[in-house]
Amino acid sequence: MKALMTAWYQKTIRGVLLDITGVLYDSGPDGGVAIEGSIDAVKRLKASGLPVRFCTNETTTTRKKLVEKLSKVGFELKETEIFPPIPAVCKILQQRSLRPYLIVTDECLPDFAAVDQTNPNCVVIGDAETNFSYENLNRAFQIIKSLENPVLFSMGKGKYYKHGGKLVLDAGPFMKALEYACDIEAEVVGKPAQAFFHTAVQDMGITPETCVMVGDDIVGDVGGAQNAGLRGIQVRTGKFRLEDENHPVVKPDGFVDNLAQAVDLIIAYMSK
Repeated sequence: MKALMTAWYQKTIRGVLLDITGVLYDSGPDGGVAIEGSIDAVKRLKASGLPVRFCTNETTTTRKKLVEKLSKVGFELKETEIFPPIPAVCKILQQRSLRPYLIVTDECLPDFAAVDQTNPNCVVIGDAETNFSYENLNRAFQIIKSLENPVLFSMGKGKYYKHGGKLVLDAGPFMKALEYACDIEAEVVGKPAQAFFHTAVQDMGITPETCVMVGDDIVGDVGGAQNAGLRGIQVRTGKFRLEDENHPVVKPDGFVDNLAQAVDLIIAYMSK
């Protein structure tokens, strides 16, 4: 007789990581809109006693402004609960005495204020949106090629995300262009890097196998979490596409229609 498989929510859960864009809300030029049921889902998850952290590749703004933006949409988050790539990459730059040429949005520049940017000896790219100009990319290419020990950092390597109801290019395609042109491999700071997930898990004081990641990016969120030893749950919101149901490489530990459904399952099993 075939043994029944244990569902992802039936295994011990000590903490939860949530992506932001595509899971909590859909971004847009007007600030975005909360995905149905997600505001209440976050409140219920926090009230359950489980620690929650928000693991995001958001690099278009500062952490403070992101909290303010989400507050306007209806979420109550603290800066200390959000784990974006910028603070992590700034720490690495300072530890390694690296001076970056930045291809990022103007809005997130304040978070790099403490980093020396004179005479760049590395390149850092994030989701720079309109700052991904030929001029900026070509300058990055020239800097990398001029270095004896070239270093390229990419804050995430997503292919695309959803903004204003449409799919738009993420940092990944531009990272790949520089890798190809410079014969270099970028150091990824952000999802899907294992260290990025582990930092958030450690902040909750738990172990990877007891943590669940809920995201809309089957490769960056779900696959990245699984490679880091977490359970990866795919939501059918945000950038989700039907073909993700049969991804050739990543097999999620579970699918849910939205964050609310994931929280329902977690809390219902906790009460048993």
